[in-house]
Amino acid sequence: MRAVFLDFASVTRDDMDCTALEQAVSPWQYHDETDVDQVLERIQDAEVVVCNKFSLNREIIAAASRLKLICIAATGYNNIDLKAATERGIPVCNVRGYATPSVVQHVFMLMLNLTCHFEDYRQLVKNGRWQTSRHFCPLDFGIEELAGKVLGIIGYGELGRSVADVARAFGMRVCIAEHKGLSSARTGRMLFDEVLRQSDFISLHCPLLEDTRGMIGQREFELMRPTAYLINTARGAIVNEADLLQALSSGRIAGAGLDVLQKEPPDHENLLLQYPHANLIITPHVAWASRESRQRLLDQIAGNICNFYHGRPFNQVL
Repeated sequence: MRAVFLDFASVTRDDMDCTALEQAVSPWQYHDETDVDQVLERIQDAEVVVCNKFSLNREIIAAASRLKLICIAATGYNNIDLKAATERGIPVCNVRGYATPSVVQHVFMLMLNLTCHFEDYRQLVKNGRWQTSRHFCPLDFGIEELAGKVLGIIGYGELGRSVADVARAFGMRVCIAEHKGLSSARTGRMLFDEVLRQSDFISLHCPLLEDTRGMIGQREFELMRPTAYLINTARGAIVNEADLLQALSSGRIAGAGLDVLQKEPPDHENLLLQYPHANLIITPHVAWASRESRQRLLDQIAGNICNFYHGRPFNQVL
């Protein structure tokens, strides 16, 4: 039973244990990257195809005559033509919950860096300004505590709940947003607009769907406090980037921490990447990417394959 991983380098730094994969199915072919003109040759004899962000369209799925299972090395599956897979009777499965600890700590890393001016103080020391200070403690940059602040969470699945747990440990008050546009809120939740108005931090944990695309834009920034920060470790297109840039430049909000952008990898011309001030932090979609998280991902893929071949339930998306 031949298996192929089309973009293995997207999940490993040569630091992964592939034992579980090898035990689930054999032989394997691991390709660091795959170009479109290479894919048909690489999957033509494969029963199992694994990919992270490589797109499997109708033509590719139709050409893989022996294909029995598609495994996505991610939670999102918009890169797979699900209709074409269904017509061929090929199950598609994803991985779930594997990156929660990694994403949660990244959320608070962004929040703490923004409120404690970590990079500013680090550069102050590197530039010799502490060494020449007249005081033992240079107070060049303001520092804020998380304790007592309000964290608004938009998207209250596993990630949102886990972020809320850690926020409470910091002494923060958590507000959970109801779906945008609703006029009433479920018990334990608040209206979307009211969460924006009350929160010191807004953290996004919702999927990218048609009704969440561009969900945070000029209108939403105008509702937020001028002292508020936006944190996005979900999907870049949830936020209107031009409106975010305007909100930052005008002081409409205090800052933002982003791990995702609308286009990834981004263009050099992306204006957010050219924004010069320290109240914007951008990291390159690595919130999920702890070593432990990536190992759980591979082990869960192996479990999906084993369960498929033994007729047991697995993380099937269709």
